[in-house]
Amino acid sequence: MYPNEPPPESSAGTFRDPAGRLYEHDGRILREVYAHCAPLVLAQLQSPLVQRWIEQRRMVATRVLSFEPGRSAFLEHDRIFFPSYPWEWTPGQWMESASLTLELCQEAIAGGLILKDATPLNILFSGPVPMLVDVLSLEERDPQNPLWIAYGQFVRTFLLPLCAYVYLGWPLSATLQRRDGYEPYDLAPFLPRLGRWRNPLRSLVTLPCLLERNANAGRPQKQVSGELSTFALHRLLRSTRKLLLALTPVPRSSRWSAYTETASHYSFSDDGAKQAFVRRSLDRIQPARVLDVGANTGEYSRIAAASGADVVAWDTDVQAADLNWQTARRDSLRILPIVADFARPTPAVGWQNRECPSLLDRAKGRFDCVLMLGILHHLLLADQIPLHAILEQLSGLTKRWAILEWIPKEDSQFDGLCRGRQELYAHLDEGFFIKTLSSRFSLRDRCHLPNGRTLWLLEATA
Repeated sequence: MYPNEPPPESSAGTFRDPAGRLYEHDGRILREVYAHCAPLVLAQLQSPLVQRWIEQRRMVATRVLSFEPGRSAFLEHDRIFFPSYPWEWTPGQWMESASLTLELCQEAIAGGLILKDATPLNILFSGPVPMLVDVLSLEERDPQNPLWIAYGQFVRTFLLPLCAYVYLGWPLSATLQRRDGYEPYDLAPFLPRLGRWRNPLRSLVTLPCLLERNANAGRPQKQVSGELSTFALHRLLRSTRKLLLALTPVPRSSRWSAYTETASHYSFSDDGAKQAFVRRSLDRIQPARVLDVGANTGEYSRIAAASGADVVAWDTDVQAADLNWQTARRDSLRILPIVADFARPTPAVGWQNRECPSLLDRAKGRFDCVLMLGILHHLLLADQIPLHAILEQLSGLTKRWAILEWIPKEDSQFDGLCRGRQELYAHLDEGFFIKTLSSRFSLRDRCHLPNGRTLWLLEATA
């Protein structure tokens, strides 16, 4: 049981919610449901519908800690290991989250409920699997109301960002600055004249822009029979799903999405030795949680997952990360790929910069081991981050272990990234690497690859 007077620190991300607030206490995720909403919320949580969603891992598992009539109820949610935000998701993750939202809404209608909120911010990924985490987003449905009040929000926050990505090439990461998504008029000026009259653009952008002038917000809501109301809602959800499917992104090639198959600087023996060292190291240290920085399509993420770890995989390449997610989803692997940049990590955003914590705040000290394979030279040369600063950030992410790949100056990839500035990096040899890391890490094992690269198993000392 938890006392009815919780600590005052609540998640800034829930401060708008009139029904309750979320907060963390001693590593637990707790939610206060205010007295005027508590009886209804508790009844919903105990309903067969919601219990089925929890069993199917489509809604976060939730337990009632305490409730007294006339007072707030207190709930505890299972903690999702690594919370991610929509602007860090791949296109496939966006599609899967949108599909889950529509599925849950359709099933809720059959149970006399409906989703009053339909934003991707109500979804978190547990590994590659999305689940609804806002248990306050359900409400009882008026059986005579044929409208889905959250439809507009679903369009703004799910469909229009996907529309902008598919038809205009706008990155999904741009939603970081769009808490409530896009409006149709944000996209309209950039669409081709003829294309905007074809679906899904016609339904999502063109017609809403034309009809906006004639909209009558004060028009009274029509009441219809329960049967007609339910039919209208299901029809709306079916048509919305068709729009979503029409926005399915076409797979795109990228510089890194075929890297594993096309890399010429790794021979078969190089690959074999590298994989063997990583497997041996993971078997030795037995990490429960692994961060794979520069994961690409997830070759080493899958090796870490096979060792028994929960894996979070960062990569800047959207298509490579999406391939990683698709594989993890298909094979039910404990891997969460996200689009993230070690050199330019996602900042904190929202009211007072507290609604959505930064990537580093979410990751700090959360991992037993960090993999940095084939990424260190990019950080040193392309991003021009000093080695000591990279190691400082690494030491903040790992509790104990790291596996790094060092690339000598003679490597063709090193030379290419210098871009004629070789004199600036003349000091970057293996001796400098060992001396610099000694203030934060100890060397526990190493493996020299046939191509001249070296893998290091490091243990944090500071």
